[in-house]
Amino acid sequence: MGETRSLHVPDGLEGERIDAALSRLFGLSRGRAADIIAAGDVLLDGRELATKSERLQAGAWLEVTLPPPPAPPAPVAEPVPGMGILYEDDDIVVIDKPIGVAAHPTTGWTGPTVLGGLLGAGHTIATSGASERQGIVHRLDANTTGAMVVAKSENAYSQLKRAFRDRRVDKRYRALVQGHPDPFRGTVDAPIDRHPSGDGRFAVVAGGKPSVTHYDTVEAFRAATLLDIGLETGRTHQIRVHMSAIKHPCAGDHLYGADPTLAARLGLTRQWLHAARLGFEHPASGQWVEFESPYPDDLARALEIVESES
Repeated sequence: MGETRSLHVPDGLEGERIDAALSRLFGLSRGRAADIIAAGDVLLDGRELATKSERLQAGAWLEVTLPPPPAPPAPVAEPVPGMGILYEDDDIVVIDKPIGVAAHPTTGWTGPTVLGGLLGAGHTIATSGASERQGIVHRLDANTTGAMVVAKSENAYSQLKRAFRDRRVDKRYRALVQGHPDPFRGTVDAPIDRHPSGDGRFAVVAGGKPSVTHYDTVEAFRAATLLDIGLETGRTHQIRVHMSAIKHPCAGDHLYGADPTLAARLGLTRQWLHAARLGFEHPASGQWVEFESPYPDDLARALEIVESES
C-alpha cells in the first residue's frame, strides 16, 4: 500500500495545474503525477479528479496516495574494469572508483556498481544494511571518481556509519570550476533539497537539509579555478549544487549549468570533480588512516588544457 498525504493547498499553488502542483509538492515527475491522478489516487475536497489539468484553489483539501517506491534491484556480482583497490584488510576495502560506476544498485540504474564489482572480484562485504547496499557507508555520484571506503566486517560497518554520521571523516575533493570564485577561499552554507521541477536535480531550497561546503583555491587559470573542497555534510550532489549556486559550476557539469563550449574545449563529458583524499579512524585499530586517489586520465587531460591556455 502507498502512503497517503493530506494537506491544504498552500497559497503559492493558487491557480496551478494539479499535475504541476503534485510535482512540486512531492518531488515527482509530471508524468508520474499524471499517472497517480489517472489511477484515482488524488482527491480534492473529497472528490476524485477528472483531469490532470484541473486548477487548484488555495485552501482546498488535497489527499494524495503515493505509490510505494519500487524495490531496488539486487547487486549483480560482476567485476568492474578500471576499479582499482587503494587498500584492503579484513575490515575495509578502499577503492579507486572510475567514471560511470554507481555506489550500489538503485531503481533505474542499469550500469555497473561498486558493490557488484567487489562481489564479482571475490571480496567479502559486510551484510549489514539493506541488501542492495550492504557494506556501503557513503556514496559518490556515478560520474564522480575517486576514493571510497566499503566495510567488509560488521564492526567496520557500524563504526564507519557512525563516523560519517558524526562528521569524523575527512573528505577532500578537487573541483575545476568555471571562472574565479570571490572570495578565493570561503564557505557555502545553504540548505539543499530536490529541485522543485522534479527533474532529478537538487537545488538550494529554503527549508532544505542543512549543507555546508568549504572551498579553497589551489590554482587560478584564465577560464577556470582548481579548488580544494571539504564537506561538513554529505548531501546528494552537494558540491555540484553549491558551486552552481555561487555561479561557478564544475566544468563539464551540464546538469548544473556548465558552459558546453568550455566543456567541449576541455574534452569533458562529465563534471570535473574528484574525491582526491579520504581520511578516517580505522574501525579496528582506531588509528587515523588516509588514502589518496590520483586524477583519472580525462580530468588530468582537461587540467593540462586549461593550464596551457592560461
